[in-house]
Amino acid sequence: MANIDNEMPVQRHRAGVRRPVKHQLRIDMTPMVDLGFLLISFFVITTELSKPTVMPLAMPKDGGEADLGESYAFTVLLDSRENAWFYHGNWAAAVANKAVFPVNGTKELRQKIQERQQWLDIHPGKEGRDGLMVLVKSSPEASYKQVVDVLDEMAINQVKKYAVIKPTLSELEWMKAF
Repeated sequence: MANIDNEMPVQRHRAGVRRPVKHQLRIDMTPMVDLGFLLISFFVITTELSKPTVMPLAMPKDGGEADLGESYAFTVLLDSRENAWFYHGNWAAAVANKAVFPVNGTKELRQKIQERQQWLDIHPGKEGRDGLMVLVKSSPEASYKQVVDVLDEMAINQVKKYAVIKPTLSELEWMKAF
């Protein structure tokens, strides 16, 4: 049998030409991992900072009407033409005495609420200032912005009790006629 040589035959190289040395490829992934962690932490922090804020609103259960002292009742009427009115106490008495007053903007509404709170401070009843109950009655055509503006005034004036309820038929007819 013949001997098998596993050796490669010697090749001759040209003078001055050097064969390139092949190094093993090594990629450093440290900067890529650092960038990944930076992006993850950036997105986690920005989503935590941009959470929407909400105002708590407790709505009463459907049921019968609760008694409310007339001195504590402060009603705000809103209609579709960006108009607003307020009255104290009972609707029938307010209409009979022509005591339904227009409100021009949120600043005037804030002033009227503060006046009522001061009146309750002077004439303290069972609950004083904390007993003020603001009833927000908006017509079905009233804008969402109007209702939110009135609710913002409740937070600004620290009104503890308020409710968003449907206006009565007589109130709706009065707003349409006005």
